[in-house]
Amino acid sequence: MKLIYKPGDQKIYTHKVCAEDFASFHGKIVHRVYATYAMARDAEWAGRLFVLDMKDETEEGIGTFVHLVHHAPAFEGEEVTFTATLQSINGNEIVCNIEAKSGSKLVATGSTGQKIVSLAKLQSHFERMRIKQ
Repeated sequence: MKLIYKPGDQKIYTHKVCAEDFASFHGKIVHRVYATYAMARDAEWAGRLFVLDMKDETEEGIGTFVHLVHHAPAFEGEEVTFTATLQSINGNEIVCNIEAKSGSKLVATGSTGQKIVSLAKLQSHFERMRIKQ
């Protein structure tokens, strides 16, 4: 794991809302707006941009949490910009604060956590868990 960032550093990810992002359950669209769960996916991706730079080829990132507060709707075709601000690095855990905006409209705020771990150990752990089922 490369320690190349410090708290306060930022990564930016922009996502254009499309029909696949709509709030839908069991094949039925509830609202033609950016679903909270789709937004959480993209918030996690914004934080993962740090992981991609920090992990080495024998490591991988794994999500530990996503906390997201949805403030306003984003409609199809709108671009939502996620700003991930590095809050802390504790050992192998990276925590980011997240802000999502469409233009000047605040769409969501929250935080994400990810750990950088040995890819071999992670795959072994997953296999052991699969066997236990």
